[in-house]
Amino acid sequence: MATNIIRYRGPDEVIAWGVVTGSGISPLANTYTTTADLINHGEADWRMALAQPASLRMNQVIPLSPITAPCRIICQGANYRQHMIESGLNPDEKTFNIFFQKSDASINGPVEPVNIPDNVRLLDYEVELGLVFKRAIHGPITLTNETLPDYVIGAVIGNDLSARDIQLPQGQWFKGKSYRGFCPLGPYIAIFEPGDFTYLDALTLTLLVNNQIRQLDETRNLVFKPVESINELSTFSDVDPGDVLLTGTPSGCALRAPSPGRRRVLQFLFSESRLWKIFVSTQSKRTQYLKSGDVVTAMIASADRVIDLGQQETRII
Repeated sequence: MATNIIRYRGPDEVIAWGVVTGSGISPLANTYTTTADLINHGEADWRMALAQPASLRMNQVIPLSPITAPCRIICQGANYRQHMIESGLNPDEKTFNIFFQKSDASINGPVEPVNIPDNVRLLDYEVELGLVFKRAIHGPITLTNETLPDYVIGAVIGNDLSARDIQLPQGQWFKGKSYRGFCPLGPYIAIFEPGDFTYLDALTLTLLVNNQIRQLDETRNLVFKPVESINELSTFSDVDPGDVLLTGTPSGCALRAPSPGRRRVLQFLFSESRLWKIFVSTQSKRTQYLKSGDVVTAMIASADRVIDLGQQETRII
């Protein structure tokens, strides 16, 4: 069974790490300044903490992002079957894997609020399963399901918040997805045992806005699975312990792209600048985009709760 590790600010205002046991926390004995430091040096500590009774209640602490900067936040786009379909792509063709990055300045805690930048009108949500790297990759590798545990230590919930009116009209994926606070992570890193990795194909992702379900899907519907994605990633990017791969979001985002046929007609009738004005105007009418006062809840777990990554509560202000 996976071990859930939390990074938190305690009653004494000190930042520390602990193992979540039931409704409580068993603090780790040592201090780890970064996620990489925890991964590289903390295993004996968290296994010892597992055997200790909880000495803190969850309501005594403020959970922080278990992923610390500096790190790479690498993302996959349109990687669930239904999300591909609603984006006008054919998941059975598997033409290409979409990779991009978010700035680590966007890292946010699992209960910290998010400010909508003054220049953003179309703020969208994207619940994602994040894979946390255990071992450096500095060249092409060929992973298998059996060797995946050598390179991935476990998983975390991510919300790839996106300013669609920056990302798409400006072609600014990095900028549109990297405003400060745009990547809530946590509350836990689930440290997998070797037998837990089969659950990567059996997790349910759920996102609610103001207690209404917006996204609901299962990782079995991923088009590009973790092993093939990491193998491809290794051909063009390094990773280090504590880096994260966000593996894509299910359907149900606020964004709605026109069908391929409608796009072709619009491209024939209007200039590119006019098209993007139409896009922003049309999307602005969709009430699903986030606004001040909204609360976004994100959860990822297996049906039997052997893997349970906890719950995020993000208030938009």
